[in-house]
Amino acid sequence: MGHHQPHALVVPYPAQGHVIPLLELSYCLADHGFKITFVQTDFNHARVIGAASAPSPEKEGLTDRIRLVSFSDGLAAGEDRNHLWKLSLAIKNAMPSRLEELIRHSNEPGEDKITCMIVDGSLGWALEVARKTGLRSAEFWPTSALTAVMIMAIPKLIQDGIVDEDGVPMKEMFQPCPGLPLMNTANLSWNCFRDAESRKKSFQRLSQNNQMRHIADVVICNSCQEIELPIFTHLPRIRPIGPILTGHRLGKPVGHFWPEDTTCIDWLDEQPTNSVIYVAFGSFTMFDQRQFQELALGLELCNRPFLWAVRPDLGAIHGGAEAYPRGFRERIGSRGRMVSWAPQQKVLAHPAVACFVSHCGWNSTLEGVRNGVPFLCWPYFTDQFLNQSYICDVWRIGLKLVPDEDGIVSKEQIKSKVEELFLDEGMKARALVLKDFAYASVRKGGTSFENVKSFVDALRS
Repeated sequence: MGHHQPHALVVPYPAQGHVIPLLELSYCLADHGFKITFVQTDFNHARVIGAASAPSPEKEGLTDRIRLVSFSDGLAAGEDRNHLWKLSLAIKNAMPSRLEELIRHSNEPGEDKITCMIVDGSLGWALEVARKTGLRSAEFWPTSALTAVMIMAIPKLIQDGIVDEDGVPMKEMFQPCPGLPLMNTANLSWNCFRDAESRKKSFQRLSQNNQMRHIADVVICNSCQEIELPIFTHLPRIRPIGPILTGHRLGKPVGHFWPEDTTCIDWLDEQPTNSVIYVAFGSFTMFDQRQFQELALGLELCNRPFLWAVRPDLGAIHGGAEAYPRGFRERIGSRGRMVSWAPQQKVLAHPAVACFVSHCGWNSTLEGVRNGVPFLCWPYFTDQFLNQSYICDVWRIGLKLVPDEDGIVSKEQIKSKVEELFLDEGMKARALVLKDFAYASVRKGGTSFENVKSFVDALRS
């Protein structure tokens, strides 16, 4: 190692599913002797610190090698930070000059000089900052390699007439790459927004990011070779370094925006092995009240124990028991447990959990895979539909929940799919095979383990 300690500036996209794996990657680099400056928006920084200081065994602070800094995201106090392209535009305007200032300041005598930058795949402009300030850079995709490839392939998708210049599908089905099943163009991540304007804006943002991609010295993603083999055969440039083991480090917060309710683990301890339905929809999914109630009634109909993470803003009405169907809590009694945010890694690793009703965000998908848990898929937007096609069509470790003509997933469907999943031995067996793949890749000598080593060396040189 050279005279200087390597010092990485890590810049995640300001959403929960991006902050968690990038913070975990930061810990991994700290274990390899790096110093880390981790940049968040003021808004998210306050949430991460607030959630970490909640009473829990993991409340000790970050290591002395990881420094958290935060800047304004450029939005006013009351603006909606779930409005993704507005947020993207605001940070693109507000942040580059602040990052440049931070890097320049680190070059002053007596400061820890920043030597490289790790940039979220959704923030192409930050690679430009790295180039301008002469830093080595890595682009990190917190998604599947398939999602990254589909975004990188935008120019080719246009050229082949699969989508038009605005990303609107021209053909219904296409093959993303040899060895993978046909895919529906409606499932491309920019086409999963509800309204045309968001679809177009999202497509423009992704296309602009593509123009910066060549700047990165290394491109890595949170996946492993064995579970996405066809993609990596065609894409030597993306190195998989996952699954990044989020939530494994005791005594270290992992970047959650809500405090985890760890009391549900005691409740799980009291349930029989392979009996519990775990239900969680990540940080973005929203339900209108009718769907929220239908889901509650579906869980009641299943007549099995369930653990349901009900984010404070998940249902259309906020707070209070009135969001649940009348009498629901009394009828389910202790058979159902609702928490606002679950320690998901511990829950999925628990022997009582039998299946995972999920929005199929990539972090959740990997956590399910890593624990050998079959899925009931209920995607909401962006890459979640692609992840669903992996789970159901490629790996065959889950079933799809399909909305009816009114856009509602009915309680009857929830009950029948849960029954089908509980009876399917083959699905559980396939899930356990994938679990072995995931673990083998990150163990000493595994593909991801070796990729992490070469990634670390590339940033040091």
